[in-house]
Amino acid sequence: MWVVIFFFASAGASAAYLTVSETWPIEIRAEAIAIFFAIGCIAGAIDPAFYGALIGNGSSRTSLFVGYLIGAGIMLIGGLVEVFLGVQAAGKSLEQVTKPLTSTDQAAPATQSTSVAAV
Repeated sequence: MWVVIFFFASAGASAAYLTVSETWPIEIRAEAIAIFFAIGCIAGAIDPAFYGALIGNGSSRTSLFVGYLIGAGIMLIGGLVEVFLGVQAAGKSLEQVTKPLTSTDQAAPATQSTSVAAV
């Protein structure tokens, strides 16, 4: 069972890492990845203490089950946030998903050609 759980968790984490990077403008993409990585590190540091408190002395499986339900609830909330606020990026270039900060909405000025009239 653990192999199946970690298979989907690993794929989900990899997809989240790549998706987050594509929804930020190109110029600050590395900073966005760093922020989300830091959030993951903080959660990774808190989780062992959280599950350690749930396991306690090992006499009750109910508290660990509650911990798994809390984790599942957090993942469901994340999925619902994606459904309602997610960016449709499938098959689009990065520039279509999010404009670079240096882009402008003005059209490029037309080049003026000078013609020499024959005298």
